[in-house]
Amino acid sequence: MFEDFIAAMQLDATDRRILTVLQKHGRITNAELSEQVNLSASACHRRVQRLEEEGFIAGYVALLDPRRLGRQTTVFVEITLQGQADELLDAFEREVARVPDVLECHLMAGSADYLLKVMAENTEDFARIHRQYLSRLPGVAQMQSSFALRTVVKTTALQV
Repeated sequence: MFEDFIAAMQLDATDRRILTVLQKHGRITNAELSEQVNLSASACHRRVQRLEEEGFIAGYVALLDPRRLGRQTTVFVEITLQGQADELLDAFEREVARVPDVLECHLMAGSADYLLKVMAENTEDFARIHRQYLSRLPGVAQMQSSFALRTVVKTTALQV
């Protein structure tokens, strides 16, 4: 953990500009990127390769529009388990990773043990997801679902 912090401190201003541009425009060509960050194409390519090798760039993805795919309902599900034994946590995490509609699952500190982000078509579809998957997860003592009314801020870009 501390090593990651030290590595992040070793990023210079050019590395940070590269990461900022790539977060917003992942399909940008190397030539376009090098222009935007004021580097030669070869130097820019070497830096991007280094940032990938060092794990600052974890991968590249296409961000899909959930509405266009019929998934307009975002549901946050707080889950409290029956206990905190490693075996129970491992079993829960193994099974929740298999639920196709769960976009995120976070182990939490606080009143709930886990927070899930689920995308569904509508409330009926969420009821199906709940019945078919969530209610069958191992060790669940309590579950509370909250439906998002509107997304106010949504980004995948980290400040660098």
